[in-house]
Amino acid sequence: MSTATRFAIKIDEMDWKVRGDFDTTFRWEYEDGREALLNLYEKGKNQQWNATSRIDWSQDLDPENPQELPDEGISIFGSPLWERLTRPERANLRRHLQAWQLSQFLHGEQGALICTAKIVQQVPSADAKFYAATQVMDEARHVEAYSRLLHEKFDLAYPITPTLKPSVCSTMCSATRAGT
Repeated sequence: MSTATRFAIKIDEMDWKVRGDFDTTFRWEYEDGREALLNLYEKGKNQQWNATSRIDWSQDLDPENPQELPDEGISIFGSPLWERLTRPERANLRRHLQAWQLSQFLHGEQGALICTAKIVQQVPSADAKFYAATQVMDEARHVEAYSRLLHEKFDLAYPITPTLKPSVCSTMCSATRAGT
């Protein structure tokens, strides 16, 4: 089942195109500063994790509080409105709030994935590209883990919020302009 069918609210488009304009750098010097960057690259490779095997996806989540978060974190907790909610309504609220928050993390991680991929294009040396590529892989794992959690465990997702969208766009644009 697609993400569009899991969205709790309707959206008009499933794609968001952000125009980008930056230079891609090829560098023909392969030895300058190599040892320090290769050490980082090796460290990055050795410390990678696999979302498929590292997380036990067979575990069930509590349907009333999937992340087992305290109710005190819910903005209406303790209010007259909160007190009027039934147990099933509170459970539904928890599930939706947690899915909304995880969805925003997911969208932010996709922005980070795009930014790090662009950095690979911009950094000058091959070894810097190697290390930056480990960061791309790390962001890809974050996207994978959040996406699986929302699809497989929550069966619910939310589109990017109007307030997060400009922040993600600004970060992507400034990261590619700065080359960092």
